[in-house]
Amino acid sequence: MIIRTDRDGFVHPRSSEITPRHAYLGRRQWLAGLAAAGVAWASRDAWAQASPTRPGKLAALPGKMSTVPGATTVEKPTSYEDATSYNNFYEFGTDKSDPLRYAGTLKTRPWTVEVEGLVNKPGRFDLDALLKLAPMEERLYRLRCVEGWSMVLPWQGYSLAELIKRVEPQGSAKYVEFVTLADRQQMPGLRANVLEWPYVEGLRLDEAQHPLTLLAFGLYGEVLPNQNGAPVRLVVPWKYGFKSGKSLVKIRFVEKEPRTSWNLAAPQEYGFFSNVNPQVAHPRWSQATERRIGEGGGLFAKRRPTLMFNGYEAQVGQLYAGMDLRKFY
Repeated sequence: MIIRTDRDGFVHPRSSEITPRHAYLGRRQWLAGLAAAGVAWASRDAWAQASPTRPGKLAALPGKMSTVPGATTVEKPTSYEDATSYNNFYEFGTDKSDPLRYAGTLKTRPWTVEVEGLVNKPGRFDLDALLKLAPMEERLYRLRCVEGWSMVLPWQGYSLAELIKRVEPQGSAKYVEFVTLADRQQMPGLRANVLEWPYVEGLRLDEAQHPLTLLAFGLYGEVLPNQNGAPVRLVVPWKYGFKSGKSLVKIRFVEKEPRTSWNLAAPQEYGFFSNVNPQVAHPRWSQATERRIGEGGGLFAKRRPTLMFNGYEAQVGQLYAGMDLRKFY
């Protein structure tokens, strides 16, 4: 993101913002298998829930473990406390703690998402209809922020492709645009001229149809907390986090590349694709390494190498075959 203060960000993180590591509800993980052509993630058993206790005591939203290739990393999940208190959601303020502090004003019911544009079956879906549209799955994804920090989060939802199939995109549809709620009565951050509101993001249609692209309704086995994008959001794990629009109210299928919010605000810094690429630096800082929230260390936190496509290259690299990845920032 563009706005940075001495309280957050890549350059000067405060030690008080980095809380000690602790596992989410004792979930167990293990991996087995080798690829025939060398070491690879070949299979993974479900990581089990050790306790029925819900971490945030929101409504439970269970899901079966996903079988989509790449949908479950073997890394330790970020703690619920870190994941729900260290957020970028500028509609509620620009500090990392603002969404937790102010998002309680967001009313998530009733809620509808309008699907429009170049589709044969446009419509307005209420939240209950969306929840029932496809079986709920649990996916453990890496999240990489453009600011240089990362998390590992257990989402509940299903592939966006399930919704796309039902609305039947027309042949002229090449892109999908996602629009976030913009309500000044519920979202105090809209009073600041940080971006043009509402927040808009977009994907190429084949990116939106990829099985890893998630329409998410839950986090840690519960419905989404408001500060994390309730009641429904996008999660695109191989792209920087700002590509995953929160609190969606409209999905529009279009022929031309959408003008997205951060690309409009700073086109020299934020491109349309914004795939995680450690070899392409942000104009003001490197993307070669990242710090994992919850691992401690403050200003001197150990940094880990950033993975190409955030570690999902095997699943999504073919989407960009023949394209110059140096231009994707």
